[in-house]
Amino acid sequence: MNADKSGESTLRRYWERLKQHPLSRIGPGLITGVADDDPSGIATYSQAGAQFGLNMLWTMPLTFPLMAAVQSMCANLGRVTGRGLAANIKLAFPPIVLRGVVLLLLVANTLNIAADVAAMGEVAELVSGINRHLMTAIFVFGTLALQLFIPYHRYVFFLKWLTLSLLAYAAVLFTVHVPWRQVALRTVWPTFTLNANAAAVIVGVFGTTISPYLFFWQASEEVEDMQANHGSALLKGKTRTAGTELRRIRWDTWSGMLYSNVTAYFIILATAVTLHVAGITDINTAAQAARALRPLAGDSAYLLFAVGILGVGLIGVPVLAGSGAYALAEAMKWKEGLERKVSEAREFYAIIAVSVLAGLGIQYSPISPMKALFWSAVINGVVAVPLLVVITLLVSKKTVMGALTASAPLSILGWITAIVMGAASVAMFIPG
Repeated sequence: MNADKSGESTLRRYWERLKQHPLSRIGPGLITGVADDDPSGIATYSQAGAQFGLNMLWTMPLTFPLMAAVQSMCANLGRVTGRGLAANIKLAFPPIVLRGVVLLLLVANTLNIAADVAAMGEVAELVSGINRHLMTAIFVFGTLALQLFIPYHRYVFFLKWLTLSLLAYAAVLFTVHVPWRQVALRTVWPTFTLNANAAAVIVGVFGTTISPYLFFWQASEEVEDMQANHGSALLKGKTRTAGTELRRIRWDTWSGMLYSNVTAYFIILATAVTLHVAGITDINTAAQAARALRPLAGDSAYLLFAVGILGVGLIGVPVLAGSGAYALAEAMKWKEGLERKVSEAREFYAIIAVSVLAGLGIQYSPISPMKALFWSAVINGVVAVPLLVVITLLVSKKTVMGALTASAPLSILGWITAIVMGAASVAMFIPG
């Protein structure tokens, strides 16, 4: 009896010590950034490195400020107004705008979930030898149970520790030869022909890096964070006290996106110096990239790549399902939030369950999540363009943000992002 009490006391002390760790005080930016490097993103970055070698490294330094600016605008929107992105769109734009955006988001997210869990199951089979379909089901029901039955403030703490799995991709580079001078040159001076194939890869990279589901998640999680730590203290109308909180958001978001983009850079680099050099130029899934690395770079690189896929998948699937649930619940004025119990927000959690289970169901349908993996990122790149325009307009409206409208540099980056992604989307359809 005393031993049980002593063990329980030790666990409680350990838990309290973990909660004081600096990682636990980081906001939504870190998880949002890591979720961006989900298995479908890894497949897209792997395809870029395998097909074009070092000549796609330039996309990461370019997308970083654009991605960070957009996510900062979404975070500010949620924190200032106390409403998610869908709720703000509903108030400021005609209903057809919101309906179209939410419908496309749900379809794209379900396809992404299917691709992600399939990749996770395939990687788990490679590592453990257990049937991939069984492992996929375990991942699906495991992540769903965590979202349904564990309060967000506890669940998010473990998600933050999972973000360390991205370090695996930096470690891969220690197991292979990297021509660093050539890497530095191609990062700023790439050499490739800009044709339809190159444009498709570029818009795919942009689409998986600047993804619509991240916009909704970032805004909604700032609202969750606000309610958990500040009650209902909105920033709107409090220009004197808003500075500290907006600086916290800026630091959190930009650092989270930097972590994400540096990791994506490492994935492109790792596949460029291994798969591309070996003549392997067609990668459809993240698991295929991991498998292809094994004979080229050895077991260490293979296992590190695989561990990274599983770690970010456990983050990416809940973010995909949650972002769609926030969007539809806000559009329909249903109660929403991962801090609520299932009995308090049935519709919200039903959307999460349907999205994840539909993703699992696709594994057993004629639809191939493997083939759709890369192209889902391309579709996201096209869909994001009108949504970026809407977000930039929202954060510039005084009726929405009060005196805390987006700064001129932030707004300019928002418009540049929309223009660049729009141009890449158009170029994708140019023959030749």
